[in-house]
Amino acid sequence: MSEKFNQGYAVVIGIGADLPVTVDDATAIAHFLNNPACCAYPHNQVRLLTEDAANRESILSSLDWLANTAEPNATAIVYFSGHGLETPDYYLMPFGYDIKNLESTAISGQLFSEKLRSIQTRQLLVLLDCCHAGGQAQIKGAVKSPLPPTTIDELKKHSGRVIIASSRKDEVSWTGNPYSVFTTSVLEALAGYGAFEQDGFARVLDLALWAGRKVPERTNEKQHPIIKVSNLEDNFAIAWYAGGAKKVQPLEWISSHSLETSSVNAAQLATWQRMLVNYRENLLLIEERMSEYVDFTAIPLQLIKSKRQLEAKITDLEQKLGLTSFP
Repeated sequence: MSEKFNQGYAVVIGIGADLPVTVDDATAIAHFLNNPACCAYPHNQVRLLTEDAANRESILSSLDWLANTAEPNATAIVYFSGHGLETPDYYLMPFGYDIKNLESTAISGQLFSEKLRSIQTRQLLVLLDCCHAGGQAQIKGAVKSPLPPTTIDELKKHSGRVIIASSRKDEVSWTGNPYSVFTTSVLEALAGYGAFEQDGFARVLDLALWAGRKVPERTNEKQHPIIKVSNLEDNFAIAWYAGGAKKVQPLEWISSHSLETSSVNAAQLATWQRMLVNYRENLLLIEERMSEYVDFTAIPLQLIKSKRQLEAKITDLEQKLGLTSFP
């Protein structure tokens, strides 16, 4: 029998309009969080906003609901799939935004950061799957921007905060089948793919590293998530991955496998596990370094080389340990 992840709260947003894939992405995330056989969040602790329900007022109201409802020991998720715009001020673009009146119809980075600040849960994960907008060309100097600078500043003031954006500033966030590439990797991590401890919990750094590896791999290095972590005390659980069970459930769009490790002695397994922890920590540090170059086209070649070497080592160890992985 599945067990509820009672400490989990979420606001999930897909703006729709000229980005119909965002509705499918957000709906999949919300349903996955509510599914008792998956993340097992209580139904009334997840708010899904799509299309006309994802307007500015509804988004701000739902962020206030999250701040006022989630208990201090809770885990909160804010997921936004839509446009991000820098003019040079940053804006998230809700359903029904008006390019000529951004201040009243869009959500400034400053206001978004203030809403996040008001969410006083011990643990907060922010996921931004922001895409290019054709209409943005109508604003002189406007560029696609995946991450509000003020949100990064806000992150540094608190512990237990992780922010992941789907791509760098100069990149497109790619769609896929059935979901966008970034959201697909998030769903897989929530299902337990890439989970190290295999204790039934989907954990925040496992999700970050899974997305950080799989998105570039599946887009031929054309899309790279930005991972921002500050003062993180532990690799906190963000959900169950199988309703409290410890066996990862296969997803409909992939063919999973796990290797047999019962013939390997305990000492060797422990050594591999320690190595994997170290490799994953080092990979996260490299991702942090690389994200500093979001405004530049040339990331140092040595960083790229080190990242690829670590990814290869991690994949090899995951296969030896029988952790679920797939192409």
